[in-house]
Amino acid sequence: MNEDVLLPSVKPWVKPLMGELVDFRREVHANPELSFVEYQTTERILSRLRDAGLNPVALEETGAYVDIGSGPIALALRADIDALPILEETGLEYASVVDGVAHACGHDIHTTVMLGVAKALKAMDDATGLGARIRVIFQPAEEKMPGGALAVIAAGVLDEVPRILALHCEPRIDAGKIGTRIGAITSASDTIKIELTGRGGHTSRPHLTEDLVFAMSQIATNVPAVLGRRIDVRSAVSVVWGQIHAGSAPNAIPATGYLAGTMRCLDGEAWEGAGDLLDEVVRQVASPYGVEIKLEHIRGVPPVINTEEETDLIEDSARAEIGSAAIVLTPQSMGGEDFAWMTNKVPGAMMRLGTRTPGGEDYDLHRGDYIPDEAAIEVGVTVMTAASMRAIAQLLAETSD
Repeated sequence: MNEDVLLPSVKPWVKPLMGELVDFRREVHANPELSFVEYQTTERILSRLRDAGLNPVALEETGAYVDIGSGPIALALRADIDALPILEETGLEYASVVDGVAHACGHDIHTTVMLGVAKALKAMDDATGLGARIRVIFQPAEEKMPGGALAVIAAGVLDEVPRILALHCEPRIDAGKIGTRIGAITSASDTIKIELTGRGGHTSRPHLTEDLVFAMSQIATNVPAVLGRRIDVRSAVSVVWGQIHAGSAPNAIPATGYLAGTMRCLDGEAWEGAGDLLDEVVRQVASPYGVEIKLEHIRGVPPVINTEEETDLIEDSARAEIGSAAIVLTPQSMGGEDFAWMTNKVPGAMMRLGTRTPGGEDYDLHRGDYIPDEAAIEVGVTVMTAASMRAIAQLLAETSD
């Protein structure tokens, strides 16, 4: 559906919103909330949508969605609204006032962009009528595997949706640009938790113990290595540990230990196989040391698969509004995204929204000092509003044939 569609620019509808959208983003940024407890954030979203004359629907606990226009749904758009358990270190005037919680992944930007799209579309619908409906979804708990997207799907929010788009902040792309790709744009991601127990003892007599720390070191280094030899290397299975805890004294072998980390995979089919293999490999590696193993393998999310038609929808809209030079090819990320559950249900695509100030400092996501360039908000609203109008035009063209 990438036939040329001549549409008027949405910029006149987007530009007047920018002041209030930046203010809204800063308010959300200063008051972050963790997954499934985004109560204030949800109320802020609902309030702004109602003020615009819309009738949003609150989800069971947190999150909401809203339809703009009338008739069949042409497209859904999704924003995630939760924050991370990270201490903010930006020093901004509007930095988080919640100790140890921060919007270090840019979800405040995502939420703001989709609020802006809803408000722009509402103004356009009031002026001329849209001709179809656009559904904007404010989803809770993207950061809590396997993700709040499953709750949204279970609530039936996607039941009438034919296609869906989302965006994600990208600090490696300059503000003013977007990144796209066809196919997998994220990776599968699981959480691994391993508890070990054994007889502790003196470090001078490890032969009288189960040397638990040594066993942990073998698991930490050899499990990733073995998986890398048992699974096709083109699938890029990656096991990385984020937590290793054991012991309290340098001369005592502890009786308990704990490892936790993530397993990521570029390929969905290989991800399934790696999950089945993980338990076997962990136990084989630990077996010579006599420790007892309790493995908790928490299935996360498959890769987000961008379909060609929905990627074309984003690119054609961006080309018309911000120019071809602003569209760059983005690599597949090893990060996980629960938007994958939505693209498993309906055709969809996610774009990367550039947030790096041109010539400015480089950041990464999930860092306490991450400062996205707020110029990205206007780009996101413009492209997603244009994509909404293009999706409506395509739907109307199909139904008139």
